[in-house]
Amino acid sequence: MKNKIIHEIKKICPPDIYELGYAALTGLLHEDFSSYPYGISLARKLDDLIIDAIKDGPTPAYYDLYHSINMELNDKVIKIAGIINNYGINAFPVKATLADSELDESYARTLRYKISHKMVATRAGIGWIGKTDLLITKRFGPRVRLAGILTSESISSPGAPIEESLCGNCDVCVKKCPASASNGSLWSKDIDRDEFYDAVKCRNYCRTISDKLLNRDISICGICVSVCPKGRA
Repeated sequence: MKNKIIHEIKKICPPDIYELGYAALTGLLHEDFSSYPYGISLARKLDDLIIDAIKDGPTPAYYDLYHSINMELNDKVIKIAGIINNYGINAFPVKATLADSELDESYARTLRYKISHKMVATRAGIGWIGKTDLLITKRFGPRVRLAGILTSESISSPGAPIEESLCGNCDVCVKKCPASASNGSLWSKDIDRDEFYDAVKCRNYCRTISDKLLNRDISICGICVSVCPKGRA
């Protein structure tokens, strides 16, 4: 049965542009999701030409890509959760991004949701977290958008978790970050995000530059994604 589920997931997520990972999450999720001890991480590759064109902030092409991939991922996780549910296993789709109406007051203060895509991805062995808080995948570097599905049973053997940064001495993203949001420290599973990265500082800059370059009330930038040597052709 589970082989059939995996086969259907792979049909929905072609391997040339998707990285899939399976994670054991017992004790790692918010209590609201404690009935889901496993997770599936989806990392969707972004278009290299569009990412390479980002120099001083978000471009209209990057804005369009950001939204189209988010919608694609949201559709995929709903479909995959439906497939898993049809086999009698409980599944909960975790969208790539949520509308403001779906976020609570806690998120507004902390910029943290109850489920971390990056945590699930690192536990699945897909990648590690870089110095500017990007998920760096083995295949595509940070040029991805993430989504996932929580499950009540294991669909596949969990991947080997990655628990420490593999960025080493590289600090290109730190130097190029116009918000100066990172202090350059290396991530590990035992280090809180706020110890190496100021998400609020990043968000505030992204809002300003998005308004300036795109005339839109959105928080995107893309510079750190573009300059990271991982995943570049």
